[in-house]
Amino acid sequence: MKAHGFVHKYGDNVDTDVIIPARHLNTANHKELASHCMEDIDAEFVNKVKDGDIMVAGFNFGCGSSREHAPIAIKESGISCVIAKTFARIFYRNSINIGLAILECEEASDDIDDGDEVSIDFDSGIITNLTKNKTYQGEPFPEFIKEIIHKNGLLNSLKESGKN
Repeated sequence: MKAHGFVHKYGDNVDTDVIIPARHLNTANHKELASHCMEDIDAEFVNKVKDGDIMVAGFNFGCGSSREHAPIAIKESGISCVIAKTFARIFYRNSINIGLAILECEEASDDIDDGDEVSIDFDSGIITNLTKNKTYQGEPFPEFIKEIIHKNGLLNSLKESGKN
């Protein structure tokens, strides 16, 4: 499994209310949620993001409420992976459950800049900054998490395995 795209970079403590403001939680439509993703911190995000792009952030990404709307909005916006120094634990689990790839790598988070072109090999955990010609070692996913992400989320993975 691989990802490739351009970076949208944010700082520390980006909470779920910034990722998808609570005023937009009155819909279950994923495209509608994505249309408001990051609008309170980056009003142009939805106009700039392209399918496959990568989000990079600092410490404690996804802190705040436990709602799944935040990783859904990120994934539906076209982001293929979020790289951060650390993730809030419930955000981490919600991301895996909905099939959004996320990697913790402090070195990559520090060195990658907004707009850099990045590729990720989820099998090895290697993050390559093509703009700077540098590589960083993230923690590769265990097989069961790769399978969940590949199947587009936990529920789909369970359905396909007959464990529903």
